[in-house]
Amino acid sequence: MVKDLKSALAALDGNEPVALLELRETQWLDAKGVPYQLADPKAVEELAKDVAAFANGGGGMIVIGIATRLEHDEEVLDRIVGLDPAAVNVDQIRKLIRQWITPAPRGVRVGWSGADGERVVFIDVPEQAAGTLFVVPAPVGKPGSPRTDTVAVPRRDGDSTHWLPRAEIQQLLSAGVRASGMPTAQALTELVRQAVSEAGPDGELRVGQGLPDREREMRAAYEQLAGAGLGRPAGEAWAQGPAALQDLHYELDGEPGWVLCLVAGRPPAAVAEPVWQAIVAAGQHAPGQDPLAAIGFPRPPKDTDTPWVIAADSRSVDLDGGSWGAGRLTCSGRGVWRWQPLPRFGLNQGRSADIGTSGQTPALRLRAVVNLPWADPDQLEISKPRRTLLEQQLPYSAVAGAVTILSRRRGSELPAARWERGPFGNSARSVGYSCTIAGPDGSPALKASVMLALPTTMESIVVACADVLIENPAAWAAALGPGWDTQLGLDEVQAVLLDTWETAAELLPDVVGDPAGLLWAAPPTTELRMTCEQPADSGVLPTLDTIVDLTPLGTNDGGTRSRMAVTITSEPAMRRAERQRLLREALVYMVDQFGYVDAELDLL
Repeated sequence: MVKDLKSALAALDGNEPVALLELRETQWLDAKGVPYQLADPKAVEELAKDVAAFANGGGGMIVIGIATRLEHDEEVLDRIVGLDPAAVNVDQIRKLIRQWITPAPRGVRVGWSGADGERVVFIDVPEQAAGTLFVVPAPVGKPGSPRTDTVAVPRRDGDSTHWLPRAEIQQLLSAGVRASGMPTAQALTELVRQAVSEAGPDGELRVGQGLPDREREMRAAYEQLAGAGLGRPAGEAWAQGPAALQDLHYELDGEPGWVLCLVAGRPPAAVAEPVWQAIVAAGQHAPGQDPLAAIGFPRPPKDTDTPWVIAADSRSVDLDGGSWGAGRLTCSGRGVWRWQPLPRFGLNQGRSADIGTSGQTPALRLRAVVNLPWADPDQLEISKPRRTLLEQQLPYSAVAGAVTILSRRRGSELPAARWERGPFGNSARSVGYSCTIAGPDGSPALKASVMLALPTTMESIVVACADVLIENPAAWAAALGPGWDTQLGLDEVQAVLLDTWETAAELLPDVVGDPAGLLWAAPPTTELRMTCEQPADSGVLPTLDTIVDLTPLGTNDGGTRSRMAVTITSEPAMRRAERQRLLREALVYMVDQFGYVDAELDLL
């Protein structure tokens, strides 16, 4: 139950903004139904006022995207309006907070919470150091940089935010003068002297100002990168995760600025503002996280140990990876930036690993499951024209070819040409088709099946799957004719997995439109599996070597298994040669992890 600031933050971090409904606005909570319209100077001043008031008042939070109702002269959080991520630039909010509040509050978090359709933005202002007063420029409602010769002090009073009256500001200043023990004129002179000595040239912000522990390091980096055309600081430096960051102007007016980025253990980087915005935008759909905590920070080129520059015309940036792991941001010819993971392998399986297998007991299943965590998947749909197109394409698909070739290599032409709906079910949110090769008695011998499912209440991502099943080796042998062995070689397994992966990753996603235009909310993955699922009379599952020739893998101290699987984190769409290379590397990883340490890997 949410009853205080700590529990409210826990609810938001858990993507449950609905838990805040029916709370009343208080000293620590402010709700807004619509975002700050940051193109309006008055809205920028309002943002600075609200955040500084919480900083002066012991901390609190602003939740944007929850409407309130008036009840007994109190504002009650009534309903979630929901925000479009494209309509709120959280990085700009952070930047404005740093630019307009003096000193910049420490530890302020700006993040997203909630699922699609019910997403809110929250600004968490933690309690600040005692004895620090946070001020903003006096509001004027006009565009331009913050004025440096005016001051206003916002404060939180119950559920409202007010300006500290001029008389009280004067009393605070007088108290400071008295505490100094100096006459007024001398105290003011000393204050000005300190301010000038601590400021940069002409009283401007210093490089590294705001992070005293890293200021010297940031100044050294700035001097090393001066040749890039870095201008003066546009705001105080701030820490974000392992990085120290500071916005900089460009030397020439009208040109985009820079972000000075220092990550411990790496050479410093100057990142052009447009590229930095693309980095932040690529991670903005990560649920409940700061974008940079998900996507990570720029990683220098291999063997680079000197300061480096990411210019505005850069087309590719490698990122070290936060919770998403290492990735690469690339810019298309149309100027659209897109993040993709750098390939890696693992054994973890998702919740959809066994999707659509209930009630099925094939002798062997070769499967590719592609998990597609697209942002805003509720906006996707499967239209009738795209479903019809898929039906026309399936007889000529890679997975159909895989089934056909298995029999052709054994001297028979048993094409996977006739596809029917099922067995997964078809609806506005899913497609499913299968093709069965029958034996002489009509019983299933081989089967290929495909499916794609949009998110449900049980699964939050899009899942695409392609299977090739050996339903009954005896029925297949009868269909082939005498003299043919139905045991598969490792080369055949590899070829089938390649074709099921290509079908699930390239053909099936097209039923929702153009996947290239969709952004990620998490890294996409592919799960490749080979499983025996037809138990013997004793109820024990047979081992893979009864259907697949595993001799090239050598012995296994743990004995032969009934299943093996590997998970590949990578961009789903790729050239076939790249997919072949990744598949081989993934299978090498898989057999090694499953104990085949003497495998003849050249045969894979």
